[in-house]
Amino acid sequence: MIDRIVLASNNQGKLAELQAMFAPLGVTLVRQGELGVPEAEEPHQTFVENALAKARNAAQHSGLPAIADDAGLCVDAFGGLPGVDTAYYATKFGYAKGDDNNVTALLEQMKDVTNRRAALVSTLVAVRAPFDPEPLIAVGRAPGEITRERRGSHGFGFDPVMFIAAFGKTFAELPPEVKNANSHRGQAAKQMVQLIRERWL
Repeated sequence: MIDRIVLASNNQGKLAELQAMFAPLGVTLVRQGELGVPEAEEPHQTFVENALAKARNAAQHSGLPAIADDAGLCVDAFGGLPGVDTAYYATKFGYAKGDDNNVTALLEQMKDVTNRRAALVSTLVAVRAPFDPEPLIAVGRAPGEITRERRGSHGFGFDPVMFIAAFGKTFAELPPEVKNANSHRGQAAKQMVQLIRERWL
């Protein structure tokens, strides 16, 4: 019986979001840092390859099943970029790494762009062991448009500028439980919970 899964991330926001979604499985997610797992290299250009690399690394160092998330913002006008480099987006424009600077840089880069379409994409990969030949893969996608200024105070990352037409609001303006149920990570987590239930438990 699996009761602990290592989360290949040290991001508190991610841990809290995923822990809430995994609660029905009766599984505890443990942040990799708590187990002394070093950060994995993420040399790849796709979310799925990076998530797999992170999950295998966490499983290898912890001896436990592992789950990793690689997520990012894909902007139509930029050919899908920043994509896998989303976390470092601000650094390309002379800012320090960080959510708030990422939003600032994005708004500056898009100031004269009329096509505001974008999607937040989350790919979750879970492995039972480092060389698991059948990793579980779940993908969630939240399409929307980039606003011209920040709106709302919830969430993290690009939530304040990600306008979701179905709600007429940005992710940061939605109550956390509504956002979690509809976000890219929420969709991927829902699929992953189903996959773990079917294949592992």
